Amino acid sequence: MHKHTLETLQHSHDFTAIHEHGEKRTQQVLVLTAITMVVEIAAGTAFGSMALLADGWHMGTHVAAFLITIFAYRYTRKHAHSPEFTFGTGKVSVLGGFASAVALGVVALVMLAESVHRMFQPQPISFNEAIGVAFLGLLINIISALLLQDRHDHGHDDHQHHDHNLKAAYMHVLADALTSVLAIIALIAGKFLGWHQLDPVMGIVGAVVISRWSYTLIQETSPILLDGSIAEDYQAAIRERIESADDNRIADIHVWRVGPADYAAIIVLVTHTPRNPDHYKKMLADFSQLSHITVEINQCSGESCMVPR
Repeated sequence: MHKHTLETLQHSHDFTAIHEHGEKRTQQVLVLTAITMVVEIAAGTAFGSMALLADGWHMGTHVAAFLITIFAYRYTRKHAHSPEFTFGTGKVSVLGGFASAVALGVVALVMLAESVHRMFQPQPISFNEAIGVAFLGLLINIISALLLQDRHDHGHDDHQHHDHNLKAAYMHVLADALTSVLAIIALIAGKFLGWHQLDPVMGIVGAVVISRWSYTLIQETSPILLDGSIAEDYQAAIRERIESADDNRIADIHVWRVGPADYAAIIVLVTHTPRNPDHYKKMLADFSQLSHITVEINQCSGESCMVPR
């Protein structure tokens, strides 16, 4: 009966961003990291090197984070068009990024605790083996960073700049690289200058920097997961645009994220001269961040019902 009318009013509610390239790169980094982890743990066990074992298990925490990243990618793709998700699975990658950021924070806390412990209870260090492993770890980190950086910095559309899942993986690689660089500095200074205390000090410095990265990523992802609103000036601009015509007044407005780079808006307005909802949507056509707009129009029958300017 109303098929034609219904078709013109229906549109997609899927704001999922599929990052196949990012998933492929993360898988490659996962393999590199896992191999390095196994080699370091095996070598540490064979040579009795605590430094090798510690670095190997540290790599293991990042393997877990990369598995979270890959799971988020696959879950997003598998359920991209599932009716169970009102606005698609766009937030799954954000959730993966948040979970990885928490894991990154845990790594930093473990590093901090271990470093403080070693300041008060120094342990013998096998410098030659530890320096060799640190350089090996740094090489793997550089390769991994190059694999992830291509997508992280040079996306081909707006969604690529909001792949928090990949950004989390990238930060884990940077954390590993920072750990390797600081370890190399501390180990070389310890071997040739006898500055053994520099090793735990560098560990504390690394923990602080990694904590900062973790906090930044949590700040970016948590507002999206909690349906955070858009910037106040952007919302004010929406209000100003609608109220600039006729005698429109906005009684209520809600703007929230439904994906990494998409916002939905519900606007309730009052006017003496109501128009078709499409009229108000066209007024906001250049507000590119609004991907889904719902307009409720209430006709005012007297001056008393108007909201003053």
